Amino acid sequence: MNGRLVLPEFKLETYFSTWEFTARHHLTASDAESMTVAELLALGTDEDLQAYENLHLGYTPTWGTEPLRAAIAGSYESLTSSNVLGFAGAGEALFWAMQLFVEPGEHVIVNVPNYQSIESIPLATGVAVSGLPLWSGTGADLRWELDLERFESLLRAETSLVSVNFPNNPTGFVPDHETWSAFNALCHERGIRVVSDEVYRGVETNPDDTIAAAADINPSALSISVTSKAYGLPGLRVGWVASQDVGALGRLEKAKHYTSICNSAPSELLATVALNHGDVILDRNRAIVAANDQIVTEFAQRHPDLFEYETPVGGCVTFPRYLGPEGPAEFCRRAVEESGVFLLPYTVYESELGAIPEDRFRIGIGRRDVPQSVAALERHLETIV
Repeated sequence: MNGRLVLPEFKLETYFSTWEFTARHHLTASDAESMTVAELLALGTDEDLQAYENLHLGYTPTWGTEPLRAAIAGSYESLTSSNVLGFAGAGEALFWAMQLFVEPGEHVIVNVPNYQSIESIPLATGVAVSGLPLWSGTGADLRWELDLERFESLLRAETSLVSVNFPNNPTGFVPDHETWSAFNALCHERGIRVVSDEVYRGVETNPDDTIAAAADINPSALSISVTSKAYGLPGLRVGWVASQDVGALGRLEKAKHYTSICNSAPSELLATVALNHGDVILDRNRAIVAANDQIVTEFAQRHPDLFEYETPVGGCVTFPRYLGPEGPAEFCRRAVEESGVFLLPYTVYESELGAIPEDRFRIGIGRRDVPQSVAALERHLETIV
């Protein structure tokens, strides 16, 4: 490392900064439908409302308030509040987790495609990083998978950390229970820490496909989550790391002193209300995703010469194929510039660690305005035939 962390442009976030709040139809949103403060507080008790109205706007504990940490712990099978550390969103948690637990000369493995920070941060620190492709085959024969033999082939004596994201952004892929358990057991046996980005966990199309949180089944794993994605409350900016390894949480807490220090008091209170009623919110969002998935499925079926769409196993984004002659990057550019329909081309997921499928684009199906956005995309297609 040359003394400072030199990070490349964050391609996805740069693309979002251009179009997220200017495009008329946001059809690649990564979050589920949000709520107003009034709607969220209506889920709570009169005491919650009074606590919010009378909240003292001072600092909160660096670890997070005890009610928040208890509510977060309640979303896991075997953890308590002592196993939870709050963060200002999942991004801050990833920023530190991908640095603190890797030493010079060690080796990191990250899944591809990914949220760029999980590869860019360790690469910037100077450690060796390998990409674990989450697919086999190409074109119409491509299938998403977590291949344990491929993973083992990437392991080195100096491998110390592996970072994965399930349900996966952008593919919506979730491994089966047996593979996920075997993956965590393999890593733990070899002394490899798993950093598990679980921000979409809870809105699987079939709840039976919800895999265990890594922190519940792996003593050294770090499970990272947030109120932004599955819960649809990104305005709160409340994230966390959950782990059985309280020593690792202590290291992360000391690093947090250099960034956010603590979270917003109103956000922590509102997040506590949300998580105490998490099942209600997740059921609501799963229903929205299911309805939108049907709409997008029917849209793709009306245009089989242009799209191959697959229902996500989990989460509210998926990565369909675009079959048009101009390719997905040009298709997405024209859709937003000419018709105001915002989609993400595969190019924002291009990795330094290897090629990704180049016939893909990301679509989001978590918001209530998806039907209107799909209709706008259909009108756009009529202008380019």
